Amino acid sequence: MRRDLPYALSGLALGALLLGNAALAPDAAAVGAVDVVLVLAMTVALAACRRYPVVALGVVTVAMLALHVRVHPGVSAAFPVLAAVYVAAWRGQRAAAAAASFAFLGGFLARDISTAQTGQLIVERTPLLLGWFVAANIAGLVARQRRAYLEQVEQRAIEAERTREEMALRRAGEERLRIARDLHDSLTHSISVIKVQAGIGVHLARKHGEEPSATLLAIQEASGAAMRELRTTLDVLRSPADQDRLGLARVDELAERTRAVGVPVLVDVAGQPRELPDEVDQAGYRVIQEALTNVARHAGPATAHVHVEYAPAQLTISVADDGRAAPAHPVTPGVGLRGMRERVSGLGGTLRAAGDDNGFTVRATFPLERA
Repeated sequence: MRRDLPYALSGLALGALLLGNAALAPDAAAVGAVDVVLVLAMTVALAACRRYPVVALGVVTVAMLALHVRVHPGVSAAFPVLAAVYVAAWRGQRAAAAAASFAFLGGFLARDISTAQTGQLIVERTPLLLGWFVAANIAGLVARQRRAYLEQVEQRAIEAERTREEMALRRAGEERLRIARDLHDSLTHSISVIKVQAGIGVHLARKHGEEPSATLLAIQEASGAAMRELRTTLDVLRSPADQDRLGLARVDELAERTRAVGVPVLVDVAGQPRELPDEVDQAGYRVIQEALTNVARHAGPATAHVHVEYAPAQLTISVADDGRAAPAHPVTPGVGLRGMRERVSGLGGTLRAAGDDNGFTVRATFPLERA
């Protein structure tokens, strides 16, 4: 209804103009009740011309011809018809607009001729009205073509945006496949060799009646886990719809593998474990995995303590050890720490890694609402 309001206000303004002109024109007849009804009909028709252009055009044309015959308010009777003709042409009703223009012009001139108007007045009005109606028809057609052009430009912009998104997705898919191929070629073979060699060592030890060393068993288990995780990663890279199954639910498996290489690990959970966003769940697992790997590589004889805390608005993960790290030996961030920091900050979280007299602590906080 808001879009129809300007049309209704225009109809009221034209109706007031018609009645005022009829009252002031010297050759106009007195305005009666029927004439007021004709003006009201014109006003209502103009208010509905956006929705029903042909019907409104017919009502306005008939009403203004009748008003011109009864009252003769002058050329002002053509203004509502001009407005309706413009709207009809703009809405694509060119034939109706042209027919209404000829009908009103013919009726208007016929009335002037029948009332013995002077030839000079008829000659002056005819080109004026003809020019107005031609201009109204052309303006309506131009407005319609401009509207169609703008819609076409908008559609092209939407199509171009969609094409860019598809191109970006295709390039991302190609890049994922390239990374998957590179990972497969560079890592799978090496890890497979490590696993096979460790398996051979275990087999030979048992064949000679000896118990395989804990280090050899840990290498065999770790290489097998690495192969499984690598296959999962490659599957995700090749098919992004698949979800990585690694998450905080498998922290106990991670701790068990770390214990197998001689690092005691304690795990405790605070709060009520619940379903987490996939990105946060996976990032938390990766932070613990990298931190425990660093403990096994750099902390020396140490005990690791993994703490996972579920809060309503955030998830907190900390991995602390009591190894030989100290403030006197500042930590030099390596690839692992940088990778953890990028993974956490990408989800809107924070990561702190620092050593003190009691060892080294990695603490990551993830805002669950933002994730």
